[in-house]
Amino acid sequence: MLTLSQKAIEMPASPIRKLVPFAEAAKKRGVKVFHLNIGQPDIDSPECVMEAIRNIRLNNLAYANSAGIESYRKGLAGYYNKIGIDVDASDVIVTTSGSEAVLFAMTVLCNPGDEVVVMEPFYTNYRAFAIQTGVTLVPISTKIDNGFQVPPIEEFDKYITNKTKAILICNPGNPTGTLYSKESMLKLGEIVKKHNIFLLSDEVYREFCYSEEPHFSAMQIPGLEQNVLLLDSVSKRYSMCGARIGCIVSKNKEVMAAVMKFAMSRLCSPTVEQIAAEAALDTPAEYFAAVKAEYIHRRDVMCDMLNQIPGVFTPKPMGAFYTIARLPVDSAENFAKWMLEEFSYNGETTMVAPAAGFYATPGTGEDEVRLAYVLKVEDIKHAIKCIEEGLKVYPGRK
Repeated sequence: MLTLSQKAIEMPASPIRKLVPFAEAAKKRGVKVFHLNIGQPDIDSPECVMEAIRNIRLNNLAYANSAGIESYRKGLAGYYNKIGIDVDASDVIVTTSGSEAVLFAMTVLCNPGDEVVVMEPFYTNYRAFAIQTGVTLVPISTKIDNGFQVPPIEEFDKYITNKTKAILICNPGNPTGTLYSKESMLKLGEIVKKHNIFLLSDEVYREFCYSEEPHFSAMQIPGLEQNVLLLDSVSKRYSMCGARIGCIVSKNKEVMAAVMKFAMSRLCSPTVEQIAAEAALDTPAEYFAAVKAEYIHRRDVMCDMLNQIPGVFTPKPMGAFYTIARLPVDSAENFAKWMLEEFSYNGETTMVAPAAGFYATPGTGEDEVRLAYVLKVEDIKHAIKCIEEGLKVYPGRK
């Protein structure tokens, strides 16, 4: 019979991208669409990256090593050592995006039916990777009213069963911008040790922390060397989303040998993009300082404007470049569609990501949206003004 697999049926459409056809239709009608739905920064990639791409001289675009170009892996190890993460090149495998790193981690650690504990709301594609691997995500809820604060670490104990293989965190977090403190990370390490499970730490937004306290990596938790898998990417750090280069890092040799088998099965990550990613390691500190300052400015403008709109609330995130806002609407998804299909203000409208798709618990996040402050401040001001004006006339306003 011509039927689809159960995985294909269960696989959700991305809340970040599924409204794209509505946005494209709006653009064809002549409406300018501000994209706050997707984490695609308008920040320039570092000049050293673009220069490396321009200067590539290859007579044969050959396969790279399945683990990644050796010089790049050595460079990555050097990068991690500089920020206090003690690894060498043998602890690093280059992946085709940070997404593949998460997928590989779930694949090598979990059998179908095994559980991974995750705080919700979480990066929506974690659910997609769980479906692909047969993993059950077990959500620990956090609340917008207290800024999606990390719950008492002791709460994790309540969600760990004999099927639990790992805890998966994103620090700083997508979609909430939540930042784990060093104290929280150390306590989380105690839970991981107590139950002897894995800790998967997605740290792709490491450079974008807005507190006085520096980022504390899961790889820096003492005594957890065999339990931690660090998942990383160049996409956000260097504004290189199109390069699709990430990595998985662990001191656990058995885990990395298993990851390597899956890396070999997909042959290799893209060669040209690895060359660009290796060049990115030479990005000067001034680049990150300027980008961080820009994101803080954008965050402040967006959050202040949102919180001045009657009925709207958003906390002020302390990392990454996202915030979740609660809107006075019947359905955030219906509102998002309506903004693209039926509304414009001075020929402009705004695209947002309905937040329900970032939750695993049914019925949660229905009146919330995720917004990415990845556009220049003037565009953010226009985009939030469109939301404000749209809420005034939206027929499903509460």
